[in-house]
Amino acid sequence: MSIKITFLGAGSTIFARNLIIDMLAWQLGESIDLALYDIDEHRLKTSTQVAEKLVSLYATQHSSGSHSSGSQSMERQSMGTQSMGTQKKLPMKISAYRDITRALEGADFVFSMFQVGGYTPSTVIDFEIPQKYGLRQTIGDTLGIGGIMRALRTIPVLLEYCALMEKHCPQTLFLNYVNPMAMNQLAMSSLTSIKSYGLCHSIPHTAHQLEEDLGLARNSLEYKVAGINHLAFFLSLTYQGRDMYPDLRALLSDASFDPRRPLLGKDLADRVRYNVFKHFGYFVTESSEHFSEYVPWFIQNHNVRLLEQFDIPLNEYPRRCELQIEEWKAFEKKLLQDNDLSSDTFRFEKSVEYGVQIVKAVVDNVPTVVYANVPNEGIISNLSQNALVEAECVVDAKGIRPVHYGNIPPHLVALMTTNVLVQELTVEAIKTNKKEHVYHAAFLDPHTAASLSLDAIVSMVDELLLAHGDMIPYFT
Repeated sequence: MSIKITFLGAGSTIFARNLIIDMLAWQLGESIDLALYDIDEHRLKTSTQVAEKLVSLYATQHSSGSHSSGSQSMERQSMGTQSMGTQKKLPMKISAYRDITRALEGADFVFSMFQVGGYTPSTVIDFEIPQKYGLRQTIGDTLGIGGIMRALRTIPVLLEYCALMEKHCPQTLFLNYVNPMAMNQLAMSSLTSIKSYGLCHSIPHTAHQLEEDLGLARNSLEYKVAGINHLAFFLSLTYQGRDMYPDLRALLSDASFDPRRPLLGKDLADRVRYNVFKHFGYFVTESSEHFSEYVPWFIQNHNVRLLEQFDIPLNEYPRRCELQIEEWKAFEKKLLQDNDLSSDTFRFEKSVEYGVQIVKAVVDNVPTVVYANVPNEGIISNLSQNALVEAECVVDAKGIRPVHYGNIPPHLVALMTTNVLVQELTVEAIKTNKKEHVYHAAFLDPHTAASLSLDAIVSMVDELLLAHGDMIPYFT
């Protein structure tokens, strides 16, 4: 049985590369038709080259016997033309498209990994204009004024893709990696018939970080997590049946304990999350630099000493974008110059991403547990039923089925609700085409409200919408 998987935004070469490595590492088989789509011809070409080299290298590493050419040919469709070549038997077919309809036709699984507006101009705008008003951000891709603006740019594009899927592949599973996750999924779940699921790696990454902090082996912790994307909590944390929360609390009284997370060439402290854990009793799934701007307690204009106390890196996302751009340029240069990439360049090891695990579970009908972002619908009883929640799900050939939790601790629900209201109002602005709901979302955002007056927020929103121009044409 042939399976077609489509990547929307395949020009996100680094992320596309990681998912392709996952596909090969999970051994999805020789019946995979991988369709790569992007609006950027140059980056699509690079991603196609990466995919082809990965598949060829994998075939070489896993071929039995000699490395001589076999009779099996690889089909490659690139930019609308076909070329045939004799190579070793390859585990998947690679096709590249700039025609979205052809990329989607007959797709069984669709992955999205794009950023509307890119780093420039849109992310730069999202940071520079608020900073002029005195509103400082760290990441700005999930909540806050940066998350709101990104949602206003992204949701219309996602809805266009969903409309095409309803026509060309209505039964597809849409696996979305695009932020702001909760806002995007909330819009798609309420405005389309496509079965879409938001995927994020923050839960497994945080579990691995906690294992390091507790001195445990990788993948040894068992846990139950619930909440909303980037604001979910470990409700239970056990090792060989023993509750590990007492051990984690003991770290709070250890003066020498100051965990730092190496990321993109910089050590980032985790003081924010441990401080929230101290006061709320549960550990949150998203990193300290992200979490610091979901609440009003850490980035304050009247108390800048908090930034040093909690080691909060302002403008962290632009810095990461610039580093990733340089990484991509170096990767592209190596790709074009080195025609004999070694296994040191591509290691076929499984990542923590849930996407390919879901494909494997559905195709092979092997029940698998993942975490996904889905409409609440009774999953968390005491959280708004309109919310988009991150919850444990069981996946097999029947699809993705969330686990129901009932009530969770009320103070966690209260904290999540401050974010849910912003998400709902942002989506409502798009549904109704009413700019006042954009203001309302920004008014109620915890970090924005702690930094600016109502009048300043209105002025900032107006300036942002004007600066984004055609990216957000329906509110100007």
